[in-house]
Amino acid sequence: MEKIRTEWYDKVSRECPLSEYPRPQLERKNWTCLNGKYDYAVTKDADGAPEKYEGEILVPFAIESELSGVQRALKPDEALWYRRKFTLGEEYEGKRALLHFTSVDYKCDVLVNGKSAGSHIGGYNPFSFDVTDLVEIGENELTVKVTDPTDKGPQQRGKQTLRPMGFWYTATSGIWQTVWAEPVEPVHIGSVKLTPDIDSSLLHVEVNTVGSGKENAEITAEVLEDGKTVFSGKIAEKDDIKIENARLWSPEEPFLYTLRLTLECGGKKDEVSSYFGMRKFSIVKDDKGILRLGLNNKPYFQRGLLDQGYWPESGLTAPTDEAMIFDISEMKRLGFNMLRKHIKEEPARWYYHCDRLGMLVWQDMISGGKALNPILAGGLPNINVHVKDSHYKAFNRGKPEWREEYREQLFEMIDNLYNSVSICVWVPFNEGWGQFDAKEIGESIKAYDPSRLVDHASGWHDQGGPDFKSIHKYVFRVNPPTKRRVKGRPIVLSEFGGYQNSVQGHLWREGKTFGLYLKYPDKESLSEHYESLHANQIKPFIAKGLSATVYTQVSDVECELNGIFTYDRKELKIKEDTLKRVNEMLTL
Repeated sequence: MEKIRTEWYDKVSRECPLSEYPRPQLERKNWTCLNGKYDYAVTKDADGAPEKYEGEILVPFAIESELSGVQRALKPDEALWYRRKFTLGEEYEGKRALLHFTSVDYKCDVLVNGKSAGSHIGGYNPFSFDVTDLVEIGENELTVKVTDPTDKGPQQRGKQTLRPMGFWYTATSGIWQTVWAEPVEPVHIGSVKLTPDIDSSLLHVEVNTVGSGKENAEITAEVLEDGKTVFSGKIAEKDDIKIENARLWSPEEPFLYTLRLTLECGGKKDEVSSYFGMRKFSIVKDDKGILRLGLNNKPYFQRGLLDQGYWPESGLTAPTDEAMIFDISEMKRLGFNMLRKHIKEEPARWYYHCDRLGMLVWQDMISGGKALNPILAGGLPNINVHVKDSHYKAFNRGKPEWREEYREQLFEMIDNLYNSVSICVWVPFNEGWGQFDAKEIGESIKAYDPSRLVDHASGWHDQGGPDFKSIHKYVFRVNPPTKRRVKGRPIVLSEFGGYQNSVQGHLWREGKTFGLYLKYPDKESLSEHYESLHANQIKPFIAKGLSATVYTQVSDVECELNGIFTYDRKELKIKEDTLKRVNEMLTL
């Protein structure tokens, strides 16, 4: 049977794929992309390093994916080994050499020239090592060992499984996002935290400096608006920059300011480029006193889609930068203004494209723990019975170390994505999967990042926490909740729809399809029922307090067929004019 692929499959460089600069909000001129062909081997984890390597694997595509060139599962008792030579040029002379991994799933040990550079646990957040003392100008060798229990372990893994079926998808093991290196000055900018404050016309800036002697460093900032300098001067590590007559960011006008930072210390300069948007996310009342999601102090209806970010040839890794852009730009063209990034953390470039194109983002934390039993997962919530999530064993979060690892990686994700202009909502838990202490965690997120809203328990087991009454509704009629259940919060329909149809020639596996929701035989019927759902159930609900919708979903994923696009992004399954007409309907 012929495999389905996107149009970008043939455009992937087999020498250095995804070679665009990986960190747009802290960009330096000099860097080295380490994507490309690596030697690989799979061994029993207990056996140690391989005596010989089996072949080549294309990084950054997971070993399970077609584009990796391997396409096999990594078992829980196995280790995946990578090896490649890489060259550092004269630009690294006299500098610190940083080695960056955007995402490696799940546990990895890194060696440079045969010596340990460090280890990392967690499959989604980026991490780095200072390898200055391990490398030399010229040729070097990088070795990475990875283990991944997938769904045989308690870690955060989302919908990955060793036995794909239904809405459980092929696993992603090993390196699955860009590997890169950069030379930096001995004293340099490690990170920047940017918080816009439109009410005071300020940008709050926090610069984290790294290196011995950093207390002697001076920082200069320059802000540009359409290439024109609107601020220039020295700033402290924590400081405010006045943004006069600020141009506000919104999906309709996604204006971004350029920020240039220069750190000087000991006669040496570290120069980085960043950007920011002036915007505010809050809860406001409309002219009828109804609580709404607010953008820039005004009620703003968010009409979104569930976006799982899977690709037929490459799993969780987009085949190219252009492929990532397609999903965002097409959804905007069709009239959507929000994407809920579902149980996945994307690389920084995805959020950059949302920032510059104007697409709001709800960011999910990655689910972990074992799947809930069907009664707890769907049965009880559909009759409005919500279970206290302090019953850790019932939610498969029984061990304290499992809960602590979740917390650590949740706040690592928030730190990593904090500057993303488009992210307006954090979603720590979805449908009870691995849920625990959701109200307390939601409140902790609010305290850590007051600039955004929180959907503390998306669907199912609401604990009365911040900031929404969050509803999931499939098949059954969408009805407004009672005031007792709302508890003085805005109402969001954070998953619904899921209408399905099969498009022959665009299926992941012919004859094997998953359909838990309503099915329709053709585009005409699907479009008709999609419009009817919105006209008869969603539009009337807006007047009663509905403030955001998240339709399932952007595209089919493997055997799950409820996308508005086919999995290969080649067929739009709902009529374009229907989608646009419905989105024009979804306004306050």
